[in-house]
Amino acid sequence: MTVRDLKRLRVIEEVVEKKLKQGRAAELLEVSTRQVRRLMRRVKREGAQGLIHRLRGQESNRKHEEKFKHKVLELCRTKYAGFGPTLAQEKLEELNHLHINRETLRQWMLEENLWEVSKKGRQHRQWRERRACFGEMTQVDGSHHDWLEGRGPWLVLMGYIDDATNEVFARFYDYEGTIPAMDSFYRYTKRYGLPHSIYLDRLEAYHSSGKPSLEDELRGKTKSSSQFERALEELGVDVIHAQSAQAKGRIERLFKTFQDRLVKEMRLAGIRTKEEANQFLETYLPKYNRRFRVQAREQADLHRPGLWDQALRQILSIQETRVVRNDATIRYKTQLYQILNPDKSLKEVMVQGQIDGKIYIVNEGKPLSYRELKEPPKQIQQTPKKRQPKPVSFVPAESHPWRKLALPESQAKKLLAAA
Repeated sequence: MTVRDLKRLRVIEEVVEKKLKQGRAAELLEVSTRQVRRLMRRVKREGAQGLIHRLRGQESNRKHEEKFKHKVLELCRTKYAGFGPTLAQEKLEELNHLHINRETLRQWMLEENLWEVSKKGRQHRQWRERRACFGEMTQVDGSHHDWLEGRGPWLVLMGYIDDATNEVFARFYDYEGTIPAMDSFYRYTKRYGLPHSIYLDRLEAYHSSGKPSLEDELRGKTKSSSQFERALEELGVDVIHAQSAQAKGRIERLFKTFQDRLVKEMRLAGIRTKEEANQFLETYLPKYNRRFRVQAREQADLHRPGLWDQALRQILSIQETRVVRNDATIRYKTQLYQILNPDKSLKEVMVQGQIDGKIYIVNEGKPLSYRELKEPPKQIQQTPKKRQPKPVSFVPAESHPWRKLALPESQAKKLLAAA
């Protein structure tokens, strides 16, 4: 008998001995008075054993057949090796049309050592309330991981998650840097619009630790800006830098989930390249968002409409100033460019390296025509003329010390001739 059965037995015995009324017993046992009378009859007839449920210790009528159990576990060992109970149950139902309860599958996997229960102690941190509106703050970060499990190169997943709704946007790149950050933000903007603010870590591509330039000091800035920070400032997007990895826990938890679920989904789909992985995200993310998106506290959407495409690309570019040489050429990344039809007063230009690889040379917001020089212009070098040595004719003065030497006349003549 369980502890619950013993408690019920004590109450029923008090009712049988007429020390407790049936109504009060029903309140204590949280059953009806009719059920109390049933229990009284069973206790009088069978004793304490009468309180034990008749089906206890028997097999359930809903028990799966051994053949079904064997088939499910075999799939978990082979096709879904390494899958957790939740994801395995979803794939068994979606791809194999095998319907099974998640908890039942978890118990089976524990029995066969296909799953281990891991309990990790968590350090308590102060809870931060979600933002109220969609687009109010978007957390952004990159995840370095073997996403293709050796079937292709290591990739970086640039992930975006809305703080209010858990809406997710992501794309794969070869590395984490300024161009991937700008390209992913450009694609995010084309889909959702410009967010009110974004939450970033202090990676060098997102945060500059250098001293402010003279132009920054003239503008009243106390620190320099990275290319990504400069672009977001021009677009009117507030930038918030996290002081620790735990501070941006929502995007970190997303990566932990994707490193389990997304990796296995791409394994089943046979993804081998970055292009295939990005194409897979186009269909995977909408399904993921429909399932895991939450309702924001307020219905407002704070995303602003983006700029027209060319203006947005010009802002989301690496911008550097170059001095124009006397021959109207500039050097950018070891390459020489010839400006066509330049203005005589042109001293400096802005070079924009855009996310699609194109280069624009701009002066006061207007693009200039140019052509790329394969080789720098060769300067005609004139061979210097050889100098002819001047003949040395030296005649000592009358007061020269040599003239005062008491030497034979023949030796003196030799010294004078040698001089």
